[in-house]
Parts: sequence; structure tokens; C-alpha cells
Amino acid sequence: MRKDGQPASINGNPVGKFSVFFETKPLVATLVAVTMVMVIWNLQPYYDNLLTASRRCSSSTASTTTSFPPDSLINSPEAKKEKLMSSIKTKPYSPKADPNKRRFYAYGNAASLFVQMGAYRGGPRTFAVVGLASKPLHVFGHPWYKCEWISNNRSSPSIKAKAYKMLPDWGYGRLYTVVVVNCTFSVNPNKDNTGGKLQLYAYYGESPKGYEKIVALEEEPGSYDESKYSPPYKYEYLYCGSSLYGNLSAARIREWMAYHAWFFGQSSHFVFHDAGGVTPEVRAALEPWVRAGRATIQDIRAQAEFDGYYYNQFLVVNDCLHRYRHAADWTFYFDVDEYIYLPDGNTLESVLQEFSGYTQFTIEQNPMSSKLCLNDSTVDYSKQWGFEKLLFRDSITGIRRDRKYAIQAKNAYATGVHMSENVIGKTLHKTETKIRYYHYHNSIQVNGELCRELVPISNKSNVIWFDKLPYVYDDNMKKLAYTIKEFEQKTIGAIHSFS
Repeated sequence: MRKDGQPASINGNPVGKFSVFFETKPLVATLVAVTMVMVIWNLQPYYDNLLTASRRCSSSTASTTTSFPPDSLINSPEAKKEKLMSSIKTKPYSPKADPNKRRFYAYGNAASLFVQMGAYRGGPRTFAVVGLASKPLHVFGHPWYKCEWISNNRSSPSIKAKAYKMLPDWGYGRLYTVVVVNCTFSVNPNKDNTGGKLQLYAYYGESPKGYEKIVALEEEPGSYDESKYSPPYKYEYLYCGSSLYGNLSAARIREWMAYHAWFFGQSSHFVFHDAGGVTPEVRAALEPWVRAGRATIQDIRAQAEFDGYYYNQFLVVNDCLHRYRHAADWTFYFDVDEYIYLPDGNTLESVLQEFSGYTQFTIEQNPMSSKLCLNDSTVDYSKQWGFEKLLFRDSITGIRRDRKYAIQAKNAYATGVHMSENVIGKTLHKTETKIRYYHYHNSIQVNGELCRELVPISNKSNVIWFDKLPYVYDDNMKKLAYTIKEFEQKTIGAIHSFS
């Protein structure tokens, strides 16, 4: 029991020191115990919500408040163990990947539903839209088309028509196939000549829900002229050329153009399609005829983006058919290594008059060697034209030869390279005695001397065997060489030589 009195001196009385120690120790112990209880009390909810709390941490740079508990507790072994156990409890079950289950990763674009090249009015009520489309889609699917005319005259309702599609390349297409869409309306959709637009709906499949809407053609007010769709036409004869590609010989192009400009006469026109083959030299050979209004060169090099058959030649000939459908009485389709020829004194006018009851007629070829020439030391072959010195014709008989053709385009809905199967009217094939063509295969890309194999003059009247084929001498084209050269000089003037 403590007695009242003066407090003991701390400085000099050791008893006083011990007294103070024993008096304050219970208080300090009590405070420490309370503090420990508070720490333990607050640590329990922290561990329970450790992951949640970490996600709630603010990313704001404005806050400078220090979070509790301190990092030393968060990174303690106990905290890490608790965090690991919590992750194991919440992580979903993930089975081991099947090594035989393959995954497919797609990049880029697939083939287009429709790639339009051109759209043309074919008459008072009919239009044609020419383009490419995904071949697999047309082989394995059921795409279809619908047409709508929207008049500039707002008081006139739009007119719709179910479209008829044609695939004129007959399965030759590659990634893309050619599609010609015919839109025929019940009435002239622009009869009031106020103008308007042809809208094409291209459907992905049988369902009408998936489609693309394409403005295929627009007509300006006052542009419709019905007289364009009936004779007389601008030309008598039109040439629609296939895609020109590769390293073409400017000399051969010059000779071909001069010959056929003479053959078809003044009332004719030639349309060439440059798919990369019209080099500066080839253009120089054609340019005088372009300036004279006898030829047109269309740049189609962009077709290379779309993988179709043979530089998309089916697309090109169909575009030409519809672009110039009412430009000429007859449209001819053949290549720049082929020369149309009239045997036995026939004239082009008389032959075509005889064939006028047919929509199209086919022309059989005379295949010529592109290497064989006579071994005549008196002749400078370097100064002669190709058809002037290549005089040996393949004489095999009893086989089917390739054919090219001419067509009355007004009666055709689509066409091909060797003939059309989408026509109104008859086709004539037995034409050999009236018209033929000489084919100088593999000569158009020879940019040097064509005479690479010489035949002794003494063998001119005999059958010559070369590359396992029989050849006979045929100089029908040679006899026309002087006439053609004179015609070229008079028509376009002097032209420099091409090798």
C-alpha cells in the first residue's frame, strides 16, 4: 500500500526509478495489447478482399494518399499465399488443347460478288451490264440479279425488272467468271427523256436479304436517241479485238492493221484492248490509224487485278459487243495473227449479202508456218512483210480446225471468243468456199527475222515435212503485198519500219 508523501526523486533515488517502472508497465502493456487487437482486426477483411481491392486501386495521378496496409504486408509470404489460393479457386477449368483440332486464319479479301466493266443501253427497253463475278459462287451457289430504273422525273415511279444472267465463258473462268446481265423492261424506262439511272441489285444467294446495290448506268436528260438502235449504222464493219498482252512485234501489228484497213474498207473501225501488250513501238504503229479515225485503243490493264481466263478476253469481247452493239452491220472477232481472206474472187459485200439471213457465221483457218521460208538468195527477207514471206500452209485434211466468226451484234445478248451461243437467229458454219483466214501462229511475238527455216526452191511444189507436219506452198497472201503497201502509203503516208 502506497503512503502519501513527497514523490521520490528520480534523479537520485533508485527506489523511485523502480517505483515508476512498476507503476507505468501495466498501462503500456494494455496499450500494446489494444493496438495488436486492432491490427489483427483490420487485417482479416483485407486478406478476404485482397484481389478485389487491388482491382479497385485508382489510376488517377491526382491522388497522393498512401493505401493501407503497407506494401510490406501486401508482399508478405502470407499475403502471397492467400492471393495464390484465391486465384486457384476462381480460375476456370481449361482442358488440354487437342493437337488434331486445326484453326484457320483468314487475311485479305475473297473474290468479289460483281466487278463491273461496262453497262450499255441495247435498245429502247433493254440494257446490258458486263462484268466479272466469283466463279465458285456461281458454280456452287445461286446468285441472281434484279434491275430498277429510277427516273430523274420525281413524278414518275421507279420501274423494276427481273434480270437474266449469262455466263459466256462456258466454265473457262478461273477465280472469276464473266457475267452478262440483261435487263429488259416492259416499257422504255426513259421515254420522256428526262434521264435517270439503272440500278442493279446483285444477290449473294437465294435469299433476297443479302445483296449489293450498284448504280450501273446513268443517262443525262435529253441523251436518249432512238435512231441509234436501227440502221443505217455508223459503220459497215467493226473489229472487236481480244486482249493484247506480251511482247508484241510492232512490225506484225503494222502489217495486220494496214491489210485489214484495206480489206474492210473505209466504212470500218477497229477496237483494240491493251492488256499490257501495247508498247510504245506498237502504239507508234497504230497511232496513224487512230488519228485517221480508223482505230481505238482502250486501256484495260487494270483487268490484271482479277484472275480470269486468258487476260479476261471473254470479258473484253462481251464489253465490245455491247459497247458497239448498234455501231455496225457486222462485228468481226479474230486475233492479230490472223488475216481474213476471200478466195476465188469473192468480194466482202457479196459474201455478207449472201449471209445476211444469219445472225452469225464462222470462218475456218488456214494454218501457216511461222518459220518456213523459201531459200531464195535473190530476196532480202528483212525488207519483206510477214505474210509476204511465210508461204507454207499446213495441209492436214479431215480434222476440225479452229474457227473465228462474225456476228450481227444487234441480235446477240452475249458472245465468246470462237462464236456466240446467246443469239437470236441462225448460225452458218459451211463457209470455206466463201471466206477463210490465214493464221500465222506464234509469229506475233517474234521481234526479229521470221524466216528461221529455209526450204530449197526446188521443193516448192512438193509437200514439206516440218515438225512432223506436212506443209504446201501457198502464195495467195503474197500476191496482195504490193497492193497493201501502196494502200498504206496513200492512206496514212510514210511510216518508218519496225523490226
